[in-house]
Amino acid sequence: MKKSTGIIAIILMLVLTGVMYFTAIQGWGPTGTGAARNIKTGLDLAGGVSITYEADQALPSSEDMADTIAKLQKRVDGYSTEALVYQEGANRINVEIPGVTDANEILRELGTPGSLYFIAQTDDEGNQNYSASYLPDGSYGYTLNKTLEEAIADGSVICEGSEVADAQGVVTTDQQTNANKYVVDLTFTEEGAKKFATATKKALEAGESIGIYYDEQFVSVPKVNAVITDGRAVIEGMESIEEAQNLASFIRIGGLTLTLHEIRSNVVGAQLGQEAIRTSLIGGAVGLGIVCLIMIVVYLVPGIIAAVALLMYAALMLVLLNAFDLTLTLPGVAGIILSIGMAVDANVIIYGRIREEIMSGTSVGGAIRAGFNKAMSAILDGNITTLIAAAVLGFLGTGTIKGFAMTLALGVVLSLFTACVLSRLIVNAVYAVGVRDARFWARRTKTPNFRFVQNFKKFLALACAIILIGFVAMGIFGAQGKHALNFSLDFLGGTSTTVDFNEDYSLNELDELVKPVVMDVTGDADVAMTKVVGNNQVVIKTRTLDVEERSALTESLMETFGIEESAITAESISATVGDEMRRDAILAVLVAVVLMLLYIFIRFRDIRFASAAVIALIHDVLVTLAAYAVLRISVGNSFIAVMLTILGYSINSTIVIFDRIREKLPVLGRKGNLANLVNESINATLTRSIFTNLTTFASILVLYIVGVASIKEFTLPMMVGIVAGTFSSVFLTGALWFTLRTHFGKDKDFYSAEIEGVAKDAEPEKVAESAETASAGETFKRNGGEFVKTANPNVIRKKKKK
Repeated sequence: MKKSTGIIAIILMLVLTGVMYFTAIQGWGPTGTGAARNIKTGLDLAGGVSITYEADQALPSSEDMADTIAKLQKRVDGYSTEALVYQEGANRINVEIPGVTDANEILRELGTPGSLYFIAQTDDEGNQNYSASYLPDGSYGYTLNKTLEEAIADGSVICEGSEVADAQGVVTTDQQTNANKYVVDLTFTEEGAKKFATATKKALEAGESIGIYYDEQFVSVPKVNAVITDGRAVIEGMESIEEAQNLASFIRIGGLTLTLHEIRSNVVGAQLGQEAIRTSLIGGAVGLGIVCLIMIVVYLVPGIIAAVALLMYAALMLVLLNAFDLTLTLPGVAGIILSIGMAVDANVIIYGRIREEIMSGTSVGGAIRAGFNKAMSAILDGNITTLIAAAVLGFLGTGTIKGFAMTLALGVVLSLFTACVLSRLIVNAVYAVGVRDARFWARRTKTPNFRFVQNFKKFLALACAIILIGFVAMGIFGAQGKHALNFSLDFLGGTSTTVDFNEDYSLNELDELVKPVVMDVTGDADVAMTKVVGNNQVVIKTRTLDVEERSALTESLMETFGIEESAITAESISATVGDEMRRDAILAVLVAVVLMLLYIFIRFRDIRFASAAVIALIHDVLVTLAAYAVLRISVGNSFIAVMLTILGYSINSTIVIFDRIREKLPVLGRKGNLANLVNESINATLTRSIFTNLTTFASILVLYIVGVASIKEFTLPMMVGIVAGTFSSVFLTGALWFTLRTHFGKDKDFYSAEIEGVAKDAEPEKVAESAETASAGETFKRNGGEFVKTANPNVIRKKKKK
């Protein structure tokens, strides 16, 4: 790159950074609303719409309620991956959709939940299942000639609403008249498509219709004009787009096990409050500043470049979150934190490689080229494994898992772009304008020489002791009649108390005034409060309260705040993380881990690499669980996201070390000193391991210090997990791989059973003429003594006497 080109590139990068931040913070146009202000946020950050439905049946079975909740959850996932559906009382279902403020619009789009059936015009014996007539309200329509149960029993019901994948009201153009037509576009599931193909063939041959029966009435009776074999159908005959959209809403929400009717809907405020959001934003900004400062101090000019790239990353992330219309909640924030860590990591790997090259005597220009080239394999492997996990979690997960996966995937792709494209462009531009002195690019440091393999048993004992403490704590709490872990309302359900106060309290005032009153009765700090917008109502969710505790809470609220008993109502609520969501989460995590490890096996061509990684991941999960158990951290919705973030950090750090071992293995040969190679590999990447995790830990620590209670419960286990992941990557994985390699496999006997010294069956060693001509592992003479050249060209070791 020429000097003039470098100057232009630097100017363009600075301008682009300014434009991106202006777009993110201020925005363009007369309103001046930046992308950051338009990002959808969840109920925890910004509130949304809360709708309560009641089943027509007074005492529906638990199976019917669970099935209806599961189907409703899939329906509302279309609005937001963070939408929640859970049971209230015996026959009520709550739906909470974040990021929206018009309850009536949601109700119109969602439709009235009920049961939907597609019914053939005649049964197998030729009897009419329905006929046209005047209805009780005086309108002309269709009535069912038998009860619905009979139609289901004799096969007249073709398929149910649960077999419809999607339905949309759309406008098309009539090919003959060129006029607008308002239709409903239907898409069936695979099973539904097969049934509908058979039914439409029969109806077409007989010249019959198929009735769409919803909530005990026919909403449409279209005539069949063609055999539908591809699972796509169109319902015509609507007079307006509104009519088409309403019918589509009925069909989309149809197929529920229970028939529901809406009893109330509210717009609710943020659960965390403006103070929590404000302090979190401040904490995030301070944390990002600390990360940039550490990078600059450690890596000099490359650190400045990395800081610029990270700032560009942050601005691009804000813009793209808005552009992709993603809903941001605490689990989504976890995904962003992990991707920021990976962006930092990519820069650290690259600049660490550049520093190594410069210290070995390579010119700055050559070091830059070699640094980027040698760093690519570790960066790509780490990011691809994380993307594999994100893809699986996004495909198989639900709710918060899907939200975490989407922000993580976006962040990983963006971090790759900023580290490997933007950073490279800026580095080359800075070098081109004349910053070529090695002192600006690398500070000479001494490579550490810790004996990780030799001390493996000590590190393993420490890890086992911490894990054992966690199991002991869980056993003690279980013996005391408590849960082994401090499960929150999200997992256990509880009691929802709605209070109509005499004045409009802010969330901060609720925390200061109301929460202590509730905690005094419940004896539990797990209290979630949500304000209803437009009135003085507050919904207080606690652990399950018995009759006496409900009465005590009512009396305490009445006495403290001077409200009437009629202003307080209470209902039991189910867990927001239902059984199906738990199963989906466990399945998604297991599949993601298996695919990640399969990728490691394919890339490293050694099952022992993958095995060591599995053991390390198990360690990280168990240590974090130990922290949850001992510190009694609340296990809620963010728990799964925390665990996934920790696994992402750990596997990424492990891959960096494995990549260095893989790089050195060909130089070692099968009969060299494998223990020393592993030690050298870990020591060579130790700076990267420390600074990558230190910067992420520092940014999360700031959030913990300035955050409110719910933020602390989210960030505390994250910090524990980062420490655990760093420990397992540095102190366990390399030594684990060494142990597996020297004890299992066809080539195990080629390696020395002694940590120090030469392999037992090694060939007679070769003595080189000088250090310059010696290969790694060979002996050479200097000043009358014998030395051994290591895999690191800058490190030689005096040969030990036998």
